[in-house]
Order: sequence, then C-alpha cells, then structure tokens
Amino acid sequence: MCLFVFALLPLLLFPVGSLAATSCFSTMKQRVHMDGDVMIAAYFPLLILRVHTRNNDAPEHEKEKKFIFKNYQFILALTFAIEEINKNPHLLHNLTLGFEFCNFELDVGNELKSAILCLFGKNNTLNYICMGHSKYTAVLTGPSAITSAKFGTLLSLYRFPQLSFGPFVQVLSDHNTFPALYQMGRKDTSMATAMVSLLLHLRWNWVGLLNVEDENGLWFLSELKEEMAKNRVCVDFELALPNNIVSNKTKLKAVKNQVNKSSANVLIIYGDNELLLVLQLSIKGKICIVNSQWDLTMSRDYFLLGSSQVPLMFSHHHPDVSGFTEFVKAVNPSKYPEDAFLAQVWYVSFNCSNSESDCVTWENCAHNASLDWLPRHILDTNLSVDSYNIYNAVYAVAHALHEMLLHQAEVQTMGKSKGTVPSPAQLHPFLKNIQFHNSAGDQVIWDEKRKLEAEYDIVNIWNFPQSLHLEVKVGKFSPYTNQLSLSEEMIHWTIASTETPHSVCSISCGPGFRKSRQEGKAACCFDCTPCSENEMANGTNMEQCVKCPDHQYANTQRNQCLPRSASFLAYGEPLGMALACMALGLSTLTAAVLGVFVKHHNTPIVKANNQALSYILLISLIFCSLCSLLFIGRPNTVTCILQQTTFGVAFTVAISAVLAKTVTVVLAFKVTSPGRRMRWLLVSGAPNFIIPICTLIQVTLGGIWLGTSPPFIDTDTYSEHVHLIILCNKGSLTAFYCVLGYLGSLALASFTVAFLARNLPDTFNEAKFLTFSMLVFCSVWLTFLPVYHSAKGKVMVAVEVFSILASSAGLLGCIFVPKCYIILIKPNRNVLHGFRDKTLTHRNTDFLERRH
Repeated sequence: MCLFVFALLPLLLFPVGSLAATSCFSTMKQRVHMDGDVMIAAYFPLLILRVHTRNNDAPEHEKEKKFIFKNYQFILALTFAIEEINKNPHLLHNLTLGFEFCNFELDVGNELKSAILCLFGKNNTLNYICMGHSKYTAVLTGPSAITSAKFGTLLSLYRFPQLSFGPFVQVLSDHNTFPALYQMGRKDTSMATAMVSLLLHLRWNWVGLLNVEDENGLWFLSELKEEMAKNRVCVDFELALPNNIVSNKTKLKAVKNQVNKSSANVLIIYGDNELLLVLQLSIKGKICIVNSQWDLTMSRDYFLLGSSQVPLMFSHHHPDVSGFTEFVKAVNPSKYPEDAFLAQVWYVSFNCSNSESDCVTWENCAHNASLDWLPRHILDTNLSVDSYNIYNAVYAVAHALHEMLLHQAEVQTMGKSKGTVPSPAQLHPFLKNIQFHNSAGDQVIWDEKRKLEAEYDIVNIWNFPQSLHLEVKVGKFSPYTNQLSLSEEMIHWTIASTETPHSVCSISCGPGFRKSRQEGKAACCFDCTPCSENEMANGTNMEQCVKCPDHQYANTQRNQCLPRSASFLAYGEPLGMALACMALGLSTLTAAVLGVFVKHHNTPIVKANNQALSYILLISLIFCSLCSLLFIGRPNTVTCILQQTTFGVAFTVAISAVLAKTVTVVLAFKVTSPGRRMRWLLVSGAPNFIIPICTLIQVTLGGIWLGTSPPFIDTDTYSEHVHLIILCNKGSLTAFYCVLGYLGSLALASFTVAFLARNLPDTFNEAKFLTFSMLVFCSVWLTFLPVYHSAKGKVMVAVEVFSILASSAGLLGCIFVPKCYIILIKPNRNVLHGFRDKTLTHRNTDFLERRH
C-alpha cells in the first residue's frame, strides 16, 4: 500500500541566476521524492520569477530567478515531521509516511497547471479515474490564501483532503465553497484587541488604517474599529485597497498622498503580501503595525538602513519543537541526495564547485558545513509560524490515518483491503474530528468553536544595510489574560531617535486643563481649556474639571484643592477693630449724654418734651450701639440669635421713643384750651404707652421668627477664594425684612408727625430735630438695602454693623447734640426767662404765657 502527502510553501529571496540550466543541475529532478507507504503532496514556491518587462512571456535573459531560502524551511519541517512520525512505534503501525514536493513559479499564474502536472505527471490527463486512484493521501498548500483557494477549487471536486498551513482566512472557512479544506492557522480573534492594547501601551490614539478589500480584511476592520471606539483611539483615515492595487497607478498615487499628508504617525496594515508592495510608495515617517500574514521575505528590500518606516509585526506565538534545530544542523546533500534544491542551497551558500564547472564537487565543500552557518535572515533554524503549521498538519494527517486504520480493524475490513491504497475521501470524517497534543504540548483541533485563541508575539524588524534584517521579539499578548507585555528599550524606532514616537491628534492636556472637543473633528482632537474658578484637574486629558468641596479651594494652577482657612469679621482685623471701636465710642458718648441729662435734670431744656422719654431713648441708643458688637467675632448659635432680636427690639424702643416725643410735641402745641379732649391725652400721659405697644409688636414678630426659622451658623464659600467665611444665616429672609419693614414704618410715622410739627414755635419745640433725625435714620436704612445685597461675605456683616452705628449716631447727634450744646456751652440759654425773651418775638407769645 502506498499513500502520499503533497505540499506548497515560500522562502527568502536569493539570486541563483540560471543555475538550473547547467549540465549538472539539469539532471536534477525538480521534485523531491521520499518513498513510503503513504505519501503527502506539498505545493509551495521555492523558485520564483521576476519579469522586468510587461510581457510575462519575456525572453529568459530578461527574467530573474530567485531562490526563496526561507521557504526551504517548509521542506525541512515537512521532512522532520515525517521522520519523527515514522520513528514513532505507537503511530501508523506497519506504515511509513513519505512526501513529494512540487515547485511552481508565482509570477506565471499557472498554479492549476502545476498542480495537475505534479499530481498526475506530464503525460497524464485530468479525469475522474486518475484522481480516484491518486497515490497521495492529502495535499498541503500555502502560505498564500490565494494559492490555497485556487488549489482548493480543483481538490474539492474530488473531496481530496487539503490542509492550508498559511494564516487563517475567513473566506477559506466557507465549507460550502471549500468542503475539503482544513486551515491549520488559528483565527485572529484577538488580533484587534492585541493591536489596540499596543496602541494604548505606547499612548498612541491617532492612527491610519490600510486593509485589503476582501471578506477577511473587512471583518478585521470592523473588529478593530469597534475595539478602538471602546478605548477612545481615533482613526485619521481608513483605506480599503483592492487586490490589484499595485497595477492601478492612479489609485496607488492617491493612497500615497493620503498616507503622507496624514498627521497620524502610525499605520495599521492588515493584508497579504500583495498589499505589502504599497510600502514602495515612499511612505515616510510612519510606524507600520502589520499582521502575521505578512511575509517579510517579499518586503525586506524596502526596509533599508535609515528608513523612517518602523515595522512592528504581530506573529502567532507557538512553542518550540524540540529536536528541529539539531535536525537542521545535520541536513546535508549526502544525507538527502534526491533533494535538488538542497544541492542548490549548498552551491550558492558554500560554493561547492570547481573552477571549470558549476557541478557540485563535495570535496570542495567544508566537511562540517551546515545550514546552521547561514545567517538568520537567510534561513532560521527555529520553526517559523508557517513551518509549525506544516508540522501540525503532517501530524494531523498521521493521526487521522491512524484512526481510520483502527476503525477499519474494528469492522474487520482490514483484511479485505490489505495491499490497497485508502481513498483520500475516506480520511475526511477522521480529519474533522481530529484532536491531539503535539510533541510541544500544544493542542491541535479543527473545530473553530473549540480551537484555542492565538497568542501573539510582537516582533520588531531591526534594519541593516544590504537588505539585511533581524526579527526581534519585543513583546507578547495573551488573549486569556488580556495583558500585553512589551520591552520598549528593545524596539529600534529609527536611526535618528531612540525615544518612543508620538501619534496623537492633539497634545495631552496637563493638570489644570480639561479637554474641549473641536467641532467637526474626531474625539481625539481637542483643545485644552483652563479649569474654572474653584475647579481643578489633577490628571492628564481629563474630560471635566472637578469642583473642589466647600471646605477647599483650587490653587492658582488649578491642579489640586487646598483646605480653606476659616474667616469671619474678627476683632483682630482692621475692619472689625474699627467697627468695635466705633461701637464702644458711640455707646460711651451716649452714656455721657445720658449722664449730662441726669446731672441737669432740673433744667428747663431737659424737662421739655418729656424727660422720661429722653432717658429711654438714650438708654435704647446705648443698647443699639452695643448690639453691633454681637456681629463681630466668631459666630455661634447664641450670638446668631441675639444679633437680630437685640437689634430689632433696641431700635424699636428707640424709634417708638422718638415717635412718643414727636406726639408729645404735637399735643403740647395743639392743645390751646383746658377743656379740649387732646389736653386730656397729654395730661394723662397717653404718649408713654406708644413704647410698650410698639415694642410688644416687634417682640411678637421676633418670636414668630425664632419659632419658625431662627438664624443659624452658616458658611460662605463664594465670596473669598481661599477663605471659608463663617457667618450667621438669617434663616427666614421674610422675617428679617418684616422686622426692617416694621422699623421703617415706625420711622416713617415719626418723620411724618415731626414734619407736620416742624413750624411750631421752637422755644421748647424739638420737632425740627426729630424730623431731621428720622430723615437721617430712613436714609441710612434705605441705602443699606442695595449695598447689603451687593456685598459679599464679611462685607455684608460690616455693612449691617455700620448701618446700626450710623443710624444710632444720627439719632444721638440730631436730637441730643443741640441740647448738650446749650447745657454745656450756652448755660445762660438754659433758663426759663431766656426762653421767654426769645419766644416773645414769635407769633405765639400768648401760648407760652398760658403754659407757664
């Protein structure tokens, strides 16, 4: 029984000229063949053509052949896996695996023709009988998705198992179109999350997007944009490029202009090797973040020393397979004499020929020559991602064959089919359900729902002259923990800079500023606006400033809140000290006037207009002056209550005393005959009841005020920036204005009565002084209202204190200063005859004679 496995793979470029035309190499087969009971076919390019003219049928001398060294690792991985399986006594008992490799030229475009020739030979024709009797068990194709798709169209007609070892492509997962195709690569489920995590780690939020306009590219673009939106990463531009972008010069130029004029320094490029050619467009000063589908073999000519392009590649992480490096070191042409390509590798690498011929002369080679001698950018001895997929693919075929043979043994059909080749279509049920752990401990499974998510290695390309490069692992992303680890110090950005580049639309807003969205632009484009007063921002790029608590204030830089210091109208500060001195001085002066009146209580001027009312008025003015001291100093509950009640009652007594004195003057001058009723009011002392009645009304208003909404201690956080002002809140403003209104009504009544009596004879008439005093009082408190409402903080308290002192001083000065002047300065006028002589000149001399 003889079964085959077949494969296709690509490598790094190396010029070999026309070596295949020499006499020695012309005898070498272009097919690597390993005998075995079961064969695997492999399709991938090792030798490619680059045509320098537009005509693909250009002469041979106008074509450049290049050997892809990197793809030769695919053959090494295939050989290593098959030899490892054949040595395993527990897998494919009594069977051995072999493979045949068929090379094809990428630029010719005849992949299907190459496949037919490789499967059936040059003399075979494609027919159902030949395909049904194919010697191959499975076919390996890749790494290009386009190549796998073209082969899949042919192979799926006959249910021929096809294993694609390239990156996972969405379109190839359509089982209706490709029912016989199995993808070894893991799906890039977390690629978008990984890339956005890298952007966030490096603080990049302004990027451009380039992707192939196919199903896979559009799917990834949707996933990436959704993840970027969640993490506030903005897109400057996005370009979905067709597969034929290289041949479309107009589209190519438009892409170049769009990329170069962009302010984004980072490009995320998702596509295959065709899109990689876009980087020939002299894209300058950009950091390219690419996906694992990129083959840098095709692109390294464009990543030159000093280039401003910085490639960061997300490559699928895979464990190391033990023994592969030692296997590569032991490979040589004498060990595999049928491998014509290995001979070419030896020829171009170690110059194993004599001067007269290009034939390989092993005596001219170093006896210990090894592939390990080749530079890493030419041939890496560590398994690449695609080589690892080939390793798993071969093992998957082996396990599927093993399960199929066990199944045949169970149904006792093994004897009937002994010596025959199993049909490739019989392998599908076993391939679909295959699940095993490879020698590296990694799980291999076909079911997309159960397949593990890919972990990513972040690879930085270190650029050197002569198109040399070194792939250096600088980080890793795990989808299971959603964590990114990155060694920034290992990343080579550009020759001129070692610092991490920036890619932002707007410079970050520092502490003390908030972001202000720019109209019509992306969320990442903003202006920095300073925080308002008493607001702060202690971080960068804050959306809103934070208002400081009431007991704190924002510093000048608006980046922190500092504790406010308590402030009030204190005795120690100049304003409080001045007002306190004024209050004490005015109360002392009032007490002195009272003393003068008491001392000269027998004089006519003191006895005039009711001596008792004068004493009451003076005492109430003393209390009015002293009550202003309750407004100075640190407020407390007692002082807050006493401030308004004492103020209201004291001034009510004073104003009602003035009203009583005014009524007394009017009654004294209006009563001209003993028999009239008004005379009885004056003689009975009726004006003396005005004071208790008016005071009782004010006390009632105060009681209602204290019972409903009494004054309390409050804080003012707005008047002064750095201070927390402690003051008394009046509680009910309605009650406060009722008290003021009531005082205003009494003052207006006193002013009106005094004004009407202003023209009476003034020998003992103080109506003019009372009128003027009420005018001063009303003026003070009418001025108080607008000034009080426009003032803030301690100034409000100072305005109220000043109004109390000014109105008290007005009453004292207007009513009692003229009398004290007569008592102390002009005592000769403080006698009865003096008044009599003066009043004889007036019109009402008869009234004075009757009164005395």
